[in-house]
Amino acid sequence: MHRLQVENLRVAVSGKEILRGVTLSISTGEVVVLMGPNGSGKSTLFQAIAGNPKYEIIDGDILLDGESIKDLPPEERFARGIYVGFQSPIAVPEVRFAFLLQAMMNIRAGKKLTDPNPQVLAQAQKIAAELGLRPDVFNRGVGAGFSGGEFKRAEVLQALLLNPKFAILDEPDSGLDIDGISAVGKAVMRLASSGSGILISTHYARVLKFIKPTKVYVMAEGRVVLEGDENVIKRIEEVGYQSYFNEIKQAFGASL
Repeated sequence: MHRLQVENLRVAVSGKEILRGVTLSISTGEVVVLMGPNGSGKSTLFQAIAGNPKYEIIDGDILLDGESIKDLPPEERFARGIYVGFQSPIAVPEVRFAFLLQAMMNIRAGKKLTDPNPQVLAQAQKIAAELGLRPDVFNRGVGAGFSGGEFKRAEVLQALLLNPKFAILDEPDSGLDIDGISAVGKAVMRLASSGSGILISTHYARVLKFIKPTKVYVMAEGRVVLEGDENVIKRIEEVGYQSYFNEIKQAFGASL
């Protein structure tokens, strides 16, 4: 079993502190859902885990199997088994999607980026069919003319192909219709059943039709303020964040 831990993490962007002491953990085989209102710090957390240098860690740590990775470059974190799919992926139209997939798999295998690997494309094509991605996506530049739904499906395809220790997916259900959410949800559960640990952010309870979370964290103002199960998601969907926070305050006399 592998474990990814975030301990009292404080992160600043352009000198402004966004994360104010975030602590959470994921083990392989778990599906952990992260929720929170807009601006609560979810995407910042994911960028920090990925190693984006624009996100400055000013305190706390990120541990993989007990070893700090906060000073490692993004490519080394990736090579160690951490895959991050972002809320707003960056298009790289100069690079064919098929080449990106081959390069990613070669990095994981310790090979040169350009080493031929024909099995990768065959496996990716099979996954694409399961996710509802058209075959021509592999000959297009990364993100070239991709719809929002294609972007999300393409990211999940990468995760399934890589089968990482940890797949961290920022709102993979956004921009998808019900068929897309179903495909992505089933893919997430497939990843978990194959041993990956999943950290997924979402705003909607509809994804619960297709995934079964092990635990749920809720963020607000740069902190994790609640930990629970899927009932937390359902209640937030019913009444909204602020009303739910008020319910917690009244029930426990706690400040959020």
